[in-house]
Formats: sequence, C-alpha cells, structure tokens
Amino acid sequence: MDDGPTTAPTGARAPEATAWGHKARRSLSRYRVMAWITGVMLLVLCVEMVLKYVLQLPGFNVEGDWRNEAARIVAMVHGWVYVVYLVTVFDLWSTLRWRLGRLVTMAAAGVVPVMSFVLERRVHADARQRIDAAAGPQA
Repeated sequence: MDDGPTTAPTGARAPEATAWGHKARRSLSRYRVMAWITGVMLLVLCVEMVLKYVLQLPGFNVEGDWRNEAARIVAMVHGWVYVVYLVTVFDLWSTLRWRLGRLVTMAAAGVVPVMSFVLERRVHADARQRIDAAAGPQA
C-alpha cells in the first residue's frame, strides 16, 4: 500500500526531520503496546462471551454471582482499552500522514479478534521503513 512519500514532512530541515523521527518512533511504540493489549483484551472478552452465551455456564448468566460481575468488568475494561487504542492509532496515523483508509483499517483491528496482532506487524514494518527513509543515511 503506497501512502505517499517516505520522508519527513515537506520542507523539514535535518533537525526537524530528526525530531519528527523521534516523535514517530514514540508514536509507533505506543501503538504497538496498545495493539497487543487491545488484542489480548478482545480475546478475553470473546472467551467470556462464549462461556456466557454459547455454553451458558452457571455464574456467567446468573444475576448476583461474582463471576457475572467479573464478566461485566472485562467488557468495561476492554471498552476503555479500545478508546486508548484509538487515541494511539490516531496519533500514529497523523504523525506518519497516512491515508484515511489506513486509519479505518487500524481502528477496525481493535474490534476483530486476532486482527490487531496481524495488522500490528504490517503497520510496524511500514512505519519503520518510512521512519528510516526519513532519517536518511546518517541513522
């Protein structure tokens, strides 16, 4: 997928390109961490949903049981983790100035089980290539 030039923002001088590279690397690191956390929380949520709705295990569908409360907490934590994930996605996307389709794909990766792990590898490779190209031969 071609997302435009592989350099820092237009007109950037060497110090600005270096500063941009540091910012981009930090954004990429935050994104990677949140992609993994979001993916794990989504898998935990999926297991909880299977236990609750498919297997209908006692404790996951009975009111007042502590495990029912735990299931609710898992869903709530996943929701907030996803919000933080979206912030990191937007930060990386805007820093690297990718196209809108990349933003949508990265956001969707947080709601499709296992997709965040797969997309994280591709986004990391693309971002590293772009950052390294912007840094030039001195990096």
